[in-house]
Amino acid sequence: MNGTAAVPQREEDAVFHVHGLTKVYHMGEVDVHALRGVDLDLYGGELVVLLGPSGSGKSTLLNILGGLDTATEGEVRYRDHDLTHASEAELTEYRRDHVGFVFQFYNLIPSLTARENVAAVTEIVEHPMTPEEALTLVHLQDRMDHFPAQMSGGEQQRVAIARAIAKNPAVLLCDEPTGALDSQTGVVVLEALERANRELGTTTALITHNAGIAAMADRVVHITDGHIGSIEHNAERRPARELSW
Repeated sequence: MNGTAAVPQREEDAVFHVHGLTKVYHMGEVDVHALRGVDLDLYGGELVVLLGPSGSGKSTLLNILGGLDTATEGEVRYRDHDLTHASEAELTEYRRDHVGFVFQFYNLIPSLTARENVAAVTEIVEHPMTPEEALTLVHLQDRMDHFPAQMSGGEQQRVAIARAIAKNPAVLLCDEPTGALDSQTGVVVLEALERANRELGTTTALITHNAGIAAMADRVVHITDGHIGSIEHNAERRPARELSW
């Protein structure tokens, strides 16, 4: 999948529009500034890597984009949804209908098979893929009826990806999806995310502190101390199978 990605750069084409985003956590008498005036647009169908050290604000930004957290100040919009002023009920609906999440830890239900873990999500959305379609997309068609304990870490993470994409979300937000995996297994997981982005057109944002992953992205957003330090455009996206770290 080498090739230059056609990513629009007009604000009106943005899937996400973030302006002046600030997040302050009150920890007793101490205020922790997790984000400090972040401006960022994300566009339809692109794969963006959010790169930075632990504590830089990456997860806070992703959680606000996903409606899991709210901003202290600033503007956050998803298409025509104002996430800044949304109620908890509106955020719940937004998360259910538009966003798929993949985390470092798989959060599978141990007593359910891979197929059943995915079906638990597809039963609550309007236009899902079938569990079988989602698991085939991540190359687990032969493991559908296995339980998590019968699967490797990489396979469990791919089930978690299948569960996220089975909702047919417009947006896929991934927080350190390879953080608990070795390099070889991590590449297999990144290939699954790459495939979902390419075949479903899902706007994908992937958090990592691992610079080796950045080459697979359309854009790389460098985050340090709650600020965006720089944004790089990759002329070509390197296939995940060519990555190593």
